Amino acid sequence: MSFLYLLESIRNPVLDFLFSFITLCGEETIFMAVGMIVFWCFDKRQGYYLLCVGFLGTVLNQFLKMVFRVPRPWIKDPGFTIVESAKEAATGYSFPSGHTQSSVGLFGGIARWNRDRLLRIIMIALCVLVPLSRMYLGVHTPADVGVSIVLALLLVFVGYPLFQKATKSPKMMYCIFLSLTAVMVAYLCFVCFYQFPESVYLEENIHNLESAQKNGFTLMGCILGIFAVYTVDIKWTKFETDAVWWGQLLKAFGGIALVLAAKELLRFPLDAIMDANTWARLVRYFLIVIVGGVLWPMTFRYFAKLGKNNG
Repeated sequence: MSFLYLLESIRNPVLDFLFSFITLCGEETIFMAVGMIVFWCFDKRQGYYLLCVGFLGTVLNQFLKMVFRVPRPWIKDPGFTIVESAKEAATGYSFPSGHTQSSVGLFGGIARWNRDRLLRIIMIALCVLVPLSRMYLGVHTPADVGVSIVLALLLVFVGYPLFQKATKSPKMMYCIFLSLTAVMVAYLCFVCFYQFPESVYLEENIHNLESAQKNGFTLMGCILGIFAVYTVDIKWTKFETDAVWWGQLLKAFGGIALVLAAKELLRFPLDAIMDANTWARLVRYFLIVIVGGVLWPMTFRYFAKLGKNNG
């Protein structure tokens, strides 16, 4: 806690605003948006790599949270204060840091895959700044972010050669997807059927378990969706990512708008017929991935033609 108290002592409105903005780079929305844009506009292989590293990292992160069940810094030490604006997003257990896991996995993966020097410098800077922001805001300890950094980098560097080979071998890619699915099944069995200590089921703590279960069904839907997207793409879609720069912008913004619309439009009918936090989430996120990975890429031939006509 001594390092957190040091950061607390240098807080000021300017740094509060700066680090509150930087920490947004570790949000799930940013991870999904960047992953999809890479998949649509730059390199499908890199897209699969980033998304799978991110999904697996999130599963392992959630597993560790439920195993260790470490409270947030301000709960462990009532004398410590946090930046209040950060409290709303700081839900669940503290160890390890989900924002750090997501950001280092995403930006570290981009840095590992690409050789552009400036891009690598920017990505590495974000890998440092997002974890620092979590500690500055007071929502995580150095142990929380340190373990997440190590875990994310391990997945980034182990996953890189695997995906370099797997993107040329459907059998190997299917093995990766099956392995991810098996990990997800194991995680769901753990959070749904394991008998945790009684303290976990208390009213003030039960939301942590409910969040872990909800995230598990969400991730299962995403992983099954990616599995289906890959199958459809190699057999039928086979879309290309090339287009003129303004075509790429249309693809990115149009695709994100479509995915967000699907996310909201599917919510009510699925929640009406299934449990909103379990099976409805699995089906909804599976369909969201299908919309973004199958339906939207079917329009890319149009964007490619625009590029040729205006190139």
